[in-house]
Amino acid sequence: MKTLLYTGDQKIVSKSGVGEAVRHQKRILELMQYEETEDYKMDYDAVHINTIFPGSLLMSRRAARQGKKVIYYAHSTMEDFRNSFTGANLIAPLFKKWITFCYNSGDIIITPTDYSKQLLESREYRICKPIYSLSNGIDTAFWKRDEEAGARFRKKYGICEDQKVAVSVGHYIDRKGILDFIEMAGQMPETEFYWFGYTNLNVVPAKIRRAVRTAPANVHFPGYVSREELKEAYCGSDVFLFLTKEETEGIVLLEALACEIPVVLRDIPIYKDWLWNGIDVYKGRDIEEFKQAAEGIFSGKARNLTAQGRKMAAERDYKKVAKKLKRIYQESGIEVQEYTLPAKEHPASGAALLQS
Repeated sequence: MKTLLYTGDQKIVSKSGVGEAVRHQKRILELMQYEETEDYKMDYDAVHINTIFPGSLLMSRRAARQGKKVIYYAHSTMEDFRNSFTGANLIAPLFKKWITFCYNSGDIIITPTDYSKQLLESREYRICKPIYSLSNGIDTAFWKRDEEAGARFRKKYGICEDQKVAVSVGHYIDRKGILDFIEMAGQMPETEFYWFGYTNLNVVPAKIRRAVRTAPANVHFPGYVSREELKEAYCGSDVFLFLTKEETEGIVLLEALACEIPVVLRDIPIYKDWLWNGIDVYKGRDIEEFKQAAEGIFSGKARNLTAQGRKMAAERDYKKVAKKLKRIYQESGIEVQEYTLPAKEHPASGAALLQS
């Protein structure tokens, strides 16, 4: 079985959750013992498409004409497109029509959670292809608690041992909760706040530009960093604030849970039947509740939920996702023929890991 990972638009999304999802799929296909290519000129049996740009639709149409199976990953919905970039709310209805058109060009659609699956199955989207729910997955062998990594983070940024630190990750967009993050920092001047990620301020609304440029002194914007540096930040911080207002999954949330950092997130529908308040994470509906949860964690009065959070992340480990993706291939009638890479190129992975 040879699968094409379409990366024609990868440069545009390489520093986003979609770009990370494509990298995850590459590893998952390796675990499945499927040959993978990024060259659409080579022969292949099925193609994974993760973006909704015109080139992606053309690739989907071309593959269909050639008799290839098209697996369209639905990372976007109209709901999570809103409150993002300048003009997003105005064109959101057109965006919904466009992504529906793109997704319907595939043979099957894979979306990260049951929540996003339910959205796409609603009458509003008029999607007529089978939709499967499958996590983007996470490498829990890499994303795990590492005290030395945490110490490197604090040393790099000159943070003393007893200083409380809150961290978040994402684009500079309203949907990700950056305005609440900055306002919360203003009300907690004794805590250092770090926001990792970057967005050109020219493409976001004026209120976001103003908030970032006038943020309090205890708010820091290191920008986009490597996965190694991000792991250090998770392990060296006291709380992960995920104040997003809408998600289809949230890869950075899985990373934080796997690294066993206490998590405070906004109480939104996607996490209603997945992560439980006071059991896996702490939830809040506004800045005051976010502050109460964070202060409880800082003081040690709040129960430590990190071990349970790690368990939730482990349920979405690469190995488990690989098994589920193979079943989806089989159930949807996609030919499954394993391709074994030479041992020297594929150590301790593939079938052996899937059986573990």
